Amino acid sequence: MLRSGAVAVAAVGVLALTGCGAEGSGGAAPGSPLTTVAEDSPAAAPEPTVTSGPENSGAPAPEVTAHATTPTPVPAADPAQKLVSLSISGGFAGVSQQVVVRGDGTVHSRDGGRSTTRHLRAAEFTELRTLLGDPALDEVPDVTVDTSAADLFQYRLRFHGRTVTTDRSAAHPALDRLIDALSSFLPKG
Repeated sequence: MLRSGAVAVAAVGVLALTGCGAEGSGGAAPGSPLTTVAEDSPAAAPEPTVTSGPENSGAPAPEVTAHATTPTPVPAADPAQKLVSLSISGGFAGVSQQVVVRGDGTVHSRDGGRSTTRHLRAAEFTELRTLLGDPALDEVPDVTVDTSAADLFQYRLRFHGRTVTTDRSAAHPALDRLIDALSSFLPKG
């Protein structure tokens, strides 16, 4: 009987390590070899850290906290510098749009024959610089394009000395937030 009890304890330990506990978590424990990250999931999220709870004691599951890095606004040292630019092209109708944000908060935008220039309010400028400071942008590939799809818009962003091209066929939340924010500056029809 002692032998079957040891086997049961070992089985519970294995289940706990792989995340298949009685609570029906349905997946592997964070950091276990069975953990997988989908290509379009937020892979930039740091590994969670267990902060409390004894193992196999019948106590509630341990509290897990993630140490997420909070984006900070990127500095805008030179008022004339191009902080970020977005070009949108393609689609069935042959769209050609552009947004350029300078280091002083000036936004120049163009949609076909219409163009506008405006100066961002301090809160808007800080929010945009915070989007640019999101560490998750470092994890975004330079090119994400579905070559089998036709008539998708192409988004080309230039920021931090790099160029990123996407058709938004893959989810990259930090990049999508930046594209949405910049697109809101396009001239209204």
